[in-house]
Amino acid sequence: MRTNLIICVAVAALLAACGQDGARPAAGTDAGVVNLYTARHYDTDDALYERFTEETGIRVNVIEGNADQLIARMTSEGSASPADLFVAADAGALWRAQSADLLQATTSEELNAAIPANLRDPEGRWFGLNRRARIVAYDSNKVQPADIDTYEEIASPRFRGQLCVRSADSVYNLSLVGALIEAWGPEKTGEWARGVVANMARRPEGGDRDQIRAVNAGVCEIALTNSYYYIRLANGEDAADRAVTEKVKLAFPSLDGQGAHVNISGGGVAANAPNRDNAVRLLEFLASPEAQTMVSAGNNEYPASPNVPAPAPTDAYADFTAHPMSVATYGPRQAEAQSLMSAAGWR
Repeated sequence: MRTNLIICVAVAALLAACGQDGARPAAGTDAGVVNLYTARHYDTDDALYERFTEETGIRVNVIEGNADQLIARMTSEGSASPADLFVAADAGALWRAQSADLLQATTSEELNAAIPANLRDPEGRWFGLNRRARIVAYDSNKVQPADIDTYEEIASPRFRGQLCVRSADSVYNLSLVGALIEAWGPEKTGEWARGVVANMARRPEGGDRDQIRAVNAGVCEIALTNSYYYIRLANGEDAADRAVTEKVKLAFPSLDGQGAHVNISGGGVAANAPNRDNAVRLLEFLASPEAQTMVSAGNNEYPASPNVPAPAPTDAYADFTAHPMSVATYGPRQAEAQSLMSAAGWR
């Protein structure tokens, strides 16, 4: 991800677009603009916005930050907020915006047809646009796929001192543990979290790619990672990273025999969107087969729609079963997940 400092540039651009005095745009004042508050920061996304403008003539003003920064900003702006569309890289972040009454329900036949029910808010306040699986990278010289084909095995004594994982405050880990609570209940999930801590090869540090590289370096035998981080290493320009994936492979554990845990990137129309119709059009465009294919090819996430095949190079890692659990369950479980992880000593 690019640095969050870009938010300053984006904010300046937005203020300039709003007028010399920096006033926020009023509702309906510019039918040719949509103001996007996004916690995603990828070159592929920029290409998407350019494509949307080419097709519709609607200019996308991009304001970037992490999800909590943008939620705080929208809250402070209140009813005068210029935000039209909020996009985040995790169902839990979308839920936090929803819980703060920052998103409004959207009725769209296009969105409902494109996005499966388990990948969107039941009331239409946000929609998943792309999927990622939270799975396991493993040392193929020491571990067999059968050793790590369930989530229980991540915490088993087989891997004492052999697990690399990022911190407990990672939203990806919070959503995974929230999903486990939904499936198993708090008692079994708490036991699992204690097993994870016992299996740590080192204190949590770094991001997902750091965990994968640590497996290659022999620091640990397995690591939790999002699928697209591994796919990027395997297909990037860095020869050393590509070499990592010759030794380190991916396993797709199953949760209760129903498939691997998946999360989403997604978006919802802001509660006070001054350009609501444009926001809906952008959201529908991001859910289109064209946009989902572009993101999958460029960012290596999986399309949310089951009718959109993953393009190369993502398709080489797309032959797995995704758990059908509703991603809307993750957010309400995150506070409990954080508490269980803290109690287990997962920092």
